[in-house]
Amino acid sequence: MRVLITGASKGIGEATAEIFIKNNYEVEIPSHDELDLLNIDSIKKYIEKTKDIPLDTIINNAGINEITELEHASDEVIDSMLTVNLRGPIYLIRGSIPRLKKNSCGRIVNIGSIWAVVSKAGRSLYSATKNGLHGITNSLAIELAKYGILVNTVCPGFTLTELTIKNNTHEQIKAISKQIPLCRMAKPEEIAKVIYFLGSNENEMD
Repeated sequence: MRVLITGASKGIGEATAEIFIKNNYEVEIPSHDELDLLNIDSIKKYIEKTKDIPLDTIINNAGINEITELEHASDEVIDSMLTVNLRGPIYLIRGSIPRLKKNSCGRIVNIGSIWAVVSKAGRSLYSATKNGLHGITNSLAIELAKYGILVNTVCPGFTLTELTIKNNTHEQIKAISKQIPLCRMAKPEEIAKVIYFLGSNENEMD
């Protein structure tokens, strides 16, 4: 069994990779040199390079979140967030579907965000990309069901990852945690368990 995971060097992606490895999956974790999600040509080259390698699962986990009000967002920030969070996964999924079809039991798990459900100032671009990814999931779930390919989105709430720490001060993290019923953020490994179930053969159609 083979799973492709993007953004697996840290946070939820790293925790997810660890679970799949523990359960004897061969985990495909491209390096930045092999797959640059900011570069569509790089994605296409990676797809061509791996097209003949069997694949059971693809997990689109990589993402960036530059917090800025839209009025002040530079062209570079807009382009990079749309490419990494939305365009990149779309190209990667499109190119990986033939690999998944060969097994008649593929799995696609897109990692969305709570900001696809609610939002706040400075998150317009991030919310837009995660909403877009969820829209892709909704349609692909219908398109690919006949091939035995299951498609799902996981939308984590506040999770104590490197990105959360980057985008929030220690005091902000404490304040956010107080708003959560358990008074703490989720741990990456807790989200990873959900992703593993959806992306593994434990998630059956029957």
